[in-house]
Amino acid sequence: MTGVRHPVIRTPDHRIRVFVSSTLRELADERRAARTAIERMRLAPVMFELGARPHPPRELYRSYLEQSDVFVGIYWESYGWIAPDGDVSGLEDEYNLAPRGMPKLIYIKASTHREERLTALLARVRDDDTAAYFTFETADELQDRLADDLATLFAERFEESRAEQPAAASEDSAVTRMPAAYTRIIGRDRAIEQVVSLLRDRATRVVTICGPGGIGKSRLAIAVAEAAAPLFPDGIVFVPLENVLEPELLLSTIGYALGIRETTGLQLEERLALALDKRRLLFVLDNFEQIVSAAPILVRLFTIAPDAAFLVTSRVVLRIRGERVFDVDPLPTNDPESPDSIGRARNAAAIELFAERARAANPEFELTDANLAPVVEICRVLEGVPLALELAAARIRLLGPADILRRLDRQLALLVDASRDVPLRQRTLRSTIEWSAELLDPSSRRLLMELAVYSPGFTLASVEAMGRLREWDFDVFESLETLVDSSLVHQDDVDGQAAFSLLVSVREYGVEDLAATGQEDAVRDAHAAVYTAVARAEAENLGTGDQLAAVARLTLERGNLRGAVRHLAARADAETACDVAWRLFVFWWVGGYLLEVAVWLQAILDRTGAVASSREQAIVAFYAGWRDAWTTHRPGIAPILLDAAKEFESEGDMLGVAMATTTAGVAEINSPAPDVAAASRWLSEGAEAFRRADVGWGECLALVALGRIALLMGRHDDATELFRRGAEASRACGERFAGTVALHHVGRMMLLSDRLDDAEDAYLESLSGSVALRHEEGIAYCLEGLSAVAARRRDARRAGVLAGAAASIRRRTAAIDADAFVYHVRFLDELRATDAAAELAEGEAEGLEFGSFEAARFAERDARRLVSP
Repeated sequence: MTGVRHPVIRTPDHRIRVFVSSTLRELADERRAARTAIERMRLAPVMFELGARPHPPRELYRSYLEQSDVFVGIYWESYGWIAPDGDVSGLEDEYNLAPRGMPKLIYIKASTHREERLTALLARVRDDDTAAYFTFETADELQDRLADDLATLFAERFEESRAEQPAAASEDSAVTRMPAAYTRIIGRDRAIEQVVSLLRDRATRVVTICGPGGIGKSRLAIAVAEAAAPLFPDGIVFVPLENVLEPELLLSTIGYALGIRETTGLQLEERLALALDKRRLLFVLDNFEQIVSAAPILVRLFTIAPDAAFLVTSRVVLRIRGERVFDVDPLPTNDPESPDSIGRARNAAAIELFAERARAANPEFELTDANLAPVVEICRVLEGVPLALELAAARIRLLGPADILRRLDRQLALLVDASRDVPLRQRTLRSTIEWSAELLDPSSRRLLMELAVYSPGFTLASVEAMGRLREWDFDVFESLETLVDSSLVHQDDVDGQAAFSLLVSVREYGVEDLAATGQEDAVRDAHAAVYTAVARAEAENLGTGDQLAAVARLTLERGNLRGAVRHLAARADAETACDVAWRLFVFWWVGGYLLEVAVWLQAILDRTGAVASSREQAIVAFYAGWRDAWTTHRPGIAPILLDAAKEFESEGDMLGVAMATTTAGVAEINSPAPDVAAASRWLSEGAEAFRRADVGWGECLALVALGRIALLMGRHDDATELFRRGAEASRACGERFAGTVALHHVGRMMLLSDRLDDAEDAYLESLSGSVALRHEEGIAYCLEGLSAVAARRRDARRAGVLAGAAASIRRRTAAIDADAFVYHVRFLDELRATDAAAELAEGEAEGLEFGSFEAARFAERDARRLVSP
């Protein structure tokens, strides 16, 4: 459809995306089987599931298809739902829209009662030379067959697809990470111009878009950022703060949005200063009212990021130096030149918004002379508040405008009058939410209230788990679908999985309702129990071959894990909170969340005080020690960790003993005046303890640290053997992250031994793991190693591109290379001293423009294409 911008749904780790088409309910088991098969192969399933509803908007699934790589169709008996304005079902439409060149795998479940139109569609499939079709009888059979077929497909097409893949634009040269806007903005053209004008003045450091809930602050900020993009050549960074309640986490949250992790010896502010030096960036800080006491930190950022600007959305003014405030007004509900004219009100922004959202709910809705008057009055009653208008418009599927007006007029007068303690416009919005909620059936209303304790980004599986704990006696799928249809719950797609959220205003209303009925604590207890179970289940996978899927699931629901830990702390349940934090160590490590976890745990200890057990105190001490071992390098950390190891031993927690002892060795290595013998002893004890516990990632970590000591002492053969053993320990358990660290060290030793092919193999294997985990510092290390290999082979352009790309990553993320790891430079300098210097410099300049994943693709292409004589 020309001129339509489809929603952008990106796979966070850039895996191959497999679009799954089928009817939802009759093939629910088969869809689960398909998803299991796809994820088992580390691919990304693209599935609507609940969020897209049985009849999703055509443009949305068209967007999914455009960004997918493989089409999987699963068919049984039903032809599927046909929209009122459609000639074919969504099922057939998806097949029609799948690009001809996209591989299609079609699976047909045996049946003797197939609908006639589905039979006709399957006849077309059999005649389609771009589709391969198979029959099956059970979900288990489908799962095995699909996994085998995908493996065969990629084995056949891998080389061809690599050769034909167009060069991708740099993913990271400009860090535009704004959320996709699924609807166009209405009635805000002048507001956009005014805010962009404020940002155009480089003396303006902070613009606060201010207004009550539901007025459209976040949507306006997204539109402003899009319009202001040319003013910020280094990119736009969106930082959601809705789920951040601790002011001390503001800087780390901003850093995380930039790709900065807590992994080097510099303090966070220093790393931010390096990453933001001379970069003209726009930061969009959304929902700042959550941590308004952190506003003075923005003033510190003026110095750290002198060329950056900050666009803030907040319900309250920040009142800091350099702030410019833009108040968001409601949408006009009439023509200012003729306020009493119904006809001329037709073009008012509020009426346009209502009509557009009503058509989204019911494609047959049209604004006519007959219904214009009640629509105008609805918008007037709702005072032009966008969220209130959208909630009312969502009811057009069941009620006509006149019916909506009668119900609103009667109920809002009562509800608004009963809420004199809040501003009028806010009363109108909250009353509209309540009116919309009261139109729900009892099951859907209960679900809405209890979902209010969830943070943005929760899954259907987590809701179903809550239902089991709360003993819901209704169909969760149907009730959640009703809430999505009513615009009370929003759905997004994350890595092919449906993720759900409530708007802040709706969530606040739900929490107040729970508190008023005395249910809040019980519901929060159930929510915490759900995510405690998620943590414990996924923890089992973090050190195994299922690590990537576990990290993806935990990342998606991190906000809810955070909320669960907060609630456990509030309930003084330090035991469970610490247990959750402890089990997820690998996740915090991979994701770079150590500072955040240390803040949570210290808050728990402060709250529980002396009642905390020795094991809980040991866990808190361990996380603080781990963090400090890598970020402060101060003396005296090792004894604290060794004391924690004794506490773990007294509790019979031998994994805790291994982790604390190993980390004591790491801390000692990194201290200003290390006791090398003691550090080696502690690391050896830790490696052995991990080996006895069959914890491969821990053994790998300890062996790599021992290898580093051997390398620093000139024992190259010992270092090589220790690094190899570390890589083998990681491979044995199937995990990836520790393995990437060990393999990088193996590559280094092979390079220093002039075994270039072996070095390249190790770096490429490490690179593959770092890309899968989206670990940019790991990618940088691998690119540097591969640039050194290329330099030894006198491939000047390749060496330059890889070195330039690594330098770009390090600058952007402030991942400053430790001196002990800077070894590729000398190989580049040797090449620079030859007649290849100019070609090397050209390559470095080219590499600086590469994004992380573009550089990784470049590195994997043409490896060994130029071998030294």
